Amino acid sequence: MAQVLEFKLPDLGEGLTEAEIVRWLVEVGDVVAIDQPVVEVETAKAMVEVPCPYGGVVTARFGEEGTELPVGAPLLTVAVGAPEGSSGSGGDSGSDPESTGGSGNVLVGYGTGAPAARRRRIRPDRLDRAVTEAPVSGAPLVEAPVVEAPAVKVLVAEASVSEGPVPVVSPLVRRLARQHDIDLRRLAGSGPDGLILRADVDRAIRTAEETATATARVAEAPVRAQVPAAAPNGVAVAVDAERIPLRGVRGAVADKLSRSRTEIPDATCWVDADATELMAVRAAMNAATGPSAGPKVSVLALLARICTAALARFPELNSTVDTEAREIVRLSGVHLGFAAQTERGLVVPVVRDAHTRNAESIGAEIARLTELARTGKLSPAQLTGGTFTLNNYGVFGVDGSTPIINHPEAAMLGVGRIMPKPWVHQGELAVRQVVQLSLTFDHRVCDGGTAGGFLRYVADCVEQPAVLLRTL
Repeated sequence: MAQVLEFKLPDLGEGLTEAEIVRWLVEVGDVVAIDQPVVEVETAKAMVEVPCPYGGVVTARFGEEGTELPVGAPLLTVAVGAPEGSSGSGGDSGSDPESTGGSGNVLVGYGTGAPAARRRRIRPDRLDRAVTEAPVSGAPLVEAPVVEAPAVKVLVAEASVSEGPVPVVSPLVRRLARQHDIDLRRLAGSGPDGLILRADVDRAIRTAEETATATARVAEAPVRAQVPAAAPNGVAVAVDAERIPLRGVRGAVADKLSRSRTEIPDATCWVDADATELMAVRAAMNAATGPSAGPKVSVLALLARICTAALARFPELNSTVDTEAREIVRLSGVHLGFAAQTERGLVVPVVRDAHTRNAESIGAEIARLTELARTGKLSPAQLTGGTFTLNNYGVFGVDGSTPIINHPEAAMLGVGRIMPKPWVHQGELAVRQVVQLSLTFDHRVCDGGTAGGFLRYVADCVEQPAVLLRTL
């Protein structure tokens, strides 16, 4: 007997409670294999492909691309289990659903371990056979035992099959139509033999909503040109102003920055530094030849190594504040975050155990994480757990900034562009490579003396790289 299994959005880990549908990887009527990715979702931290723990025929999808769903909300339903007698269908048996079982793998993060099978679309006659014993019109739903995969509820219809005037199999489709006052008798089903699918009802709902919206706009047109709307903060906003939802990465950044400004009493100090010697040292490193030369070293990698050395001298800045316990928690290891701008917005990948790495190792890890950020493949684990952040906004052609601390960290070092400027060098005016360094720090963890000492040490290492060599 065929079963219709409801697959819900699983727990994606890292405390995430919702995700936005970016792209469906399957359509209604497709045959899916166990552990095959069926939808790509965007969380506040990463892009994730979600695998389905069932093999069978997709009978419904829940939510259009761009829809935000909470964890535990239905994603899709799958008809699994070949009907009796299907094994005798000769060479066509390969089109039947592959399995009635679940994968048993943990649906957290980035999919399960089994390789995904090639996506297939079932023949209409096979889909008709596969769903003939699935939930039908008027058939009461009974809850079957939950299979191994978590967060999945099985809905099974009683074995009776009834003929109705409306060709609908899924009770979920009927329920959706009732909720939106859609007359199923007026719909032409796109499924086999005119079967009405979830996609047909969704299309009818969208059409009704668009019609209602267009009618409302026509009715409101004379008023909208005259009366501005009052925003919640009391500021007058035009009714036709564009509204952009704060969700996904942009929403997560907004929440974190707001929390930082609300909770952390931050202060900023800055200094101009002569980076001419640092640039010369980098050029010499990268010009070296021979088997021990190694890969090229970036300016960001050198600055990151300088930061880890400075944090070893000023550990107060590698800490966080437990507001409930009213305690400063000083952290033993340095997990160095660095700001990276991507098409999805600002992200902060984290170089783990940066205090144990040299400049070459840090540079290699920064390059690897930057490429993952560029392609949208960073995992939530690679974006969390930082203890200090390095922000190189100089790549945008600006000199200075007052960085907002990446909550719950205690400090962030901002680096402006390195450019030729007039500078007094050895008592004479010269053109030197100058950079502005800005340190924003949590005033609860230290006072200005500590913050100034940290920043001055960083500047000294930039101006005289030999200072850093003494600590290596």
